[in-house]
Amino acid sequence: MKLTLVALITAIILWAIACKHEIPLTTPDTGGGGNVDSLPTGGTCSPDTVYFVNSILPALSSGCALSGCHDQATHQEELVLSNYNGIMRIVTPGNAIESKLYRVITAGNEDIMPPPPHAPFSSAMIASIRKWIDQGARNNQCISACDTSLFTYSGAVAPIISINCKGCHNPASLGGGVDLSTYNGVKVVALNGRLTGSINHASGYIAMPQGSNKLQTCQIRQIEKWVQAGANNN
Repeated sequence: MKLTLVALITAIILWAIACKHEIPLTTPDTGGGGNVDSLPTGGTCSPDTVYFVNSILPALSSGCALSGCHDQATHQEELVLSNYNGIMRIVTPGNAIESKLYRVITAGNEDIMPPPPHAPFSSAMIASIRKWIDQGARNNQCISACDTSLFTYSGAVAPIISINCKGCHNPASLGGGVDLSTYNGVKVVALNGRLTGSINHASGYIAMPQGSNKLQTCQIRQIEKWVQAGANNN
């Protein structure tokens, strides 16, 4: 009996030692994309890596998965570009040049996506999409990329809005009559409460980003802190 008890205690100790370095990960809903390769909080995001959940998915959801285009309801050409599996139908991992996704966002004619009058992707975002594909088009994310101590407009809020919201809220596509392509436009919805109400999916507000994942908790907190500080152009 004593030997059995000792063996049991030893097994528990060994299990605890083996598991003590495991960090629970928060796996985002990427719309049926399977397991997400996550770099946990506390890890260092590689400046040379483009992360799908952090950058690519929000940009394509905002710029391509629009009503009438490639959202779940419309799915033009049978393509849904609001999740990893759908996006990978037009991606050749490791080869951006051979990927339909890259070809259409760089097309110099009527085939360009997003189509006019929607604004095309910025050169920086096109470069990020190309790099993500050439790096293997992984379903990856970096949780530690967000820092709530940074909540200036230029350093935190503007990049979040640009990637997640501007595709639906610009002069060519005024979703809800809201233009988020400029500081003044963002300031208006910040001060009237619509911005924080929408990103928190609060009752009485249209959940934003519409038809996509909710912003990361850290990103929401960055925006809230910026608004609470006066929504300055800093």
